[in-house]
Amino acid sequence: MKVIKTPIEGVVILEPTIFGDARGYFFESFSLREFAEQVRPINFVQDNESRSKYGVVRGLHFQKGENAQSKLVRVVEGRVLDVAVDIRRGSPTFGQHVAVELSAENKRQFFVPRGFAHGFAVLSETATFQYKCDNYYAPQSEGAVAWDDPELGIDWQIPLAEVILSPKDAVHPRLSEAEELFDYNTDYYA
Repeated sequence: MKVIKTPIEGVVILEPTIFGDARGYFFESFSLREFAEQVRPINFVQDNESRSKYGVVRGLHFQKGENAQSKLVRVVEGRVLDVAVDIRRGSPTFGQHVAVELSAENKRQFFVPRGFAHGFAVLSETATFQYKCDNYYAPQSEGAVAWDDPELGIDWQIPLAEVILSPKDAVHPRLSEAEELFDYNTDYYA
């Protein structure tokens, strides 16, 4: 596994080592030992999967407080633009984002630590998206910021007229208006 650092500390892209021959290919999609050695120790407790069609934007979501989540995300069919936004008040990269294309072809994975809002846009006809979480889903702890907040400057690579949102994702506050975010100097991994 190759770990690619991004401009925001803690947010990394993972590229697997792929073994291919005339029969097809094989790769190890996750190793707890290797992840702990190369990224950080973690205990993933829940796996999720979604399938979406072109133009769907999901996000920018997070869970607050003791229910905060880190996510390790990947695409097993299609391709998406995946985005992590630093929402840790006091962070030198507060409000900045990292965007990476994940696809079935490139087999990349994206690690989004606690303290970040996460979202993705489907760039192919359909996409199947899988992710591991290090904390259980807790609906009472849901938080979000507007996917189209102009201060974030995210290019979702989809024409505005073709964006498909859930009713919930259409009404999230801008980052500057969000009340419950994270504090940079808090250890969310303890």
